[in-house]
Amino acid sequence: MSLPVERDPTWAPADSRPLATIARNVTTRYLSNFVDLGIGLLMLPFNLHHLGWEAYGLWVLTAGVTVHFSVLDLGYGSATVKFIAQYRAQRDGKALNEIASTMFYLFAAIGIVAYAVIVALAFNLDHLFAITPEQAHVGQWILLIVGLNIACNFPFSVYGGITDGFQRYDANNIVAVVVSLLVAGVNALVLWMGYGLVPLVAATTAVRIAGYFAYRHNAYRVYRSLRIRLADVRRSRLREISGFSVYSAVIDWANKLNYELDEFVIGVFLGSAPVAVWVVADRIISATQRLTNQINGVLFPFIVDSDTTKRQERLQKVLLEGTRLSVATVLPIAIALVWLAGPLVRTWVGPAMMASAPLVQILAVVVALRVGNATGMTLLKGAGRVRYLAFANIATGLVNIALSAALVRPFGLTGVAIGTLIPVACTTMFVLFPAACRRVELPVGRALRFAVWPALWPAAVVVTALAAIEIAAPDTLLMVAAEAATGALMYYGLFAIAIGRRDRAEYRTRLLELMGRRPRLAPAA
Repeated sequence: MSLPVERDPTWAPADSRPLATIARNVTTRYLSNFVDLGIGLLMLPFNLHHLGWEAYGLWVLTAGVTVHFSVLDLGYGSATVKFIAQYRAQRDGKALNEIASTMFYLFAAIGIVAYAVIVALAFNLDHLFAITPEQAHVGQWILLIVGLNIACNFPFSVYGGITDGFQRYDANNIVAVVVSLLVAGVNALVLWMGYGLVPLVAATTAVRIAGYFAYRHNAYRVYRSLRIRLADVRRSRLREISGFSVYSAVIDWANKLNYELDEFVIGVFLGSAPVAVWVVADRIISATQRLTNQINGVLFPFIVDSDTTKRQERLQKVLLEGTRLSVATVLPIAIALVWLAGPLVRTWVGPAMMASAPLVQILAVVVALRVGNATGMTLLKGAGRVRYLAFANIATGLVNIALSAALVRPFGLTGVAIGTLIPVACTTMFVLFPAACRRVELPVGRALRFAVWPALWPAAVVVTALAAIEIAAPDTLLMVAAEAATGALMYYGLFAIAIGRRDRAEYRTRLLELMGRRPRLAPAA
């Protein structure tokens, strides 16, 4: 017989210091991203040197097939986090275990189906790709081995969702860092010992699968009453989760329409060569979004908790503070991309790709709008407006495809970028941000004055100042970074003025609290 809820230490409030929780989650998320980035920069040339272009290309080609199996998530991944956070807020252990058990066995079945499809693909690689019989044989082994990782990932992702639902992203992030470092180490060791591609894939996949048990350990550590049993699988819970996951899946598919099908449109109307030009800009913009949008991901269970416990004032504060910080995070980088797009492209990939520069400038505005409104979208998703968000996103995606197809012939790649900018801008400014304000009963004008204006006007001043100053174009990536940093320092100096003395003092107090120091009190009059 289980202990009464009020005596169960599992339900001790993990968000007694919500700012510290969010800061810890965001910091470790950045750590994980930077580790992955550094490993990628080091291991790509190392693997190319030891494997050769042909073997490395075969590895990327065959393993890349499994990327598309992420669509089988069907929105259940974010739905798991949502309902774990919801029932944690309600202190309902029975419902939480039923959700976890139902999702574990559902994902286990999906993993089995996914592996069956992978096996079928593995024995038909020579019909899918223009490769030799010898390459097809090696590719079979690669796909069969990597497929095991995909199959295991589905059920084990439930443990990660439980930990995230308890707002312990930091625990999962640390595991991700350790696993990435171990994979890189095993990768280097296997190639140094002279083994080939198949042993390399087998060894690194074994490390990744072993890492799943660390995620499982995290889940049982943050929720010690966790029980995943076949007896706790409930059809009613599946219906409950599906009511959210279907719209979450629509949002994911809409994002693919908005940000991943432009290359398809370009390939259909212009051919393969212009796709390479677009990809250069797309890589820069994708990295910018990943770098600047970490806070909003970790806010999701926090918003669900606030919505479940009817804390409207806290939701208002999340929207205002989150939007202000998101805009202030992305705008300096967007300014730098608009200002330095040409030198950045030239020094990174060479003058042959200079046609990417105007695309970077247009798409920098797109990413500024998207990241700036990310808190509002996360709030709509976590606070009962997921259906509205799904329909808005899918409409944006469809308009994006239609506009891009209409503009690509008369305006080329620039037309595709404009076809992306127009629907994203309209949806952000006139649909989603106002909807988020309505959800928390906050006048749009007040939200703009507090969250957007203090972060926006410093950007306008910096852009004007940079346009008036004639600076020699940088000729190295280091000089590009230095000039971008100069613009960012100008921006944040003005931003500190824009937020006012009261908010500066509040931010300073919060920073001192995060550092474990108490701010000194002013002496009594």
